[in-house]
Amino acid sequence: MNPPYQPDAQLDLCFTRVVDVPRALVWRAWTEPELLMPWFCPAPWKTIDCEIDLRPGGIFRTTMQSPEGAEFPNMGCYLEVVPNEKLVWTNALLPGYRPSYVPEKCGTDDTGFMFTAMIELADHGQGTRYTATVIHADEAGRNRHAAMGFEDGWGTALDQLVAMIQRGV
Repeated sequence: MNPPYQPDAQLDLCFTRVVDVPRALVWRAWTEPELLMPWFCPAPWKTIDCEIDLRPGGIFRTTMQSPEGAEFPNMGCYLEVVPNEKLVWTNALLPGYRPSYVPEKCGTDDTGFMFTAMIELADHGQGTRYTATVIHADEAGRNRHAAMGFEDGWGTALDQLVAMIQRGV
């Protein structure tokens, strides 16, 4: 068994929160396209399309839309899927583990970078312990992602996920 990943503060961005919703519902919100689209990017941005093939090597594709209507497709590949516990994907690979290319844009900024993202879920007395970790190749990519508002953006998206579940999935 491999030891858990230890984030590197120079290269990675990470946050952990406890949310008062069941882990199984957080998992569904991450793995079912119709549940992912309403919360995945902070409003007023929208996720207008999503495709998930939930297996190592499978596709994780989203298209985000800016408030002005510009569309930003994102495609990656799942690396690890542990039901109700862990999702790992990367934009450095396309489905089937095919090498990708550096995206030219992320949002409205010309700040493309490769990353690997990990969502870890665990039961907690108040609901679910939720940990998001994004691993970058270099400090420049990490810094660009941080400057884009990683913690605020991913935190807002998590708030939207929780609110959706609390309204009833």
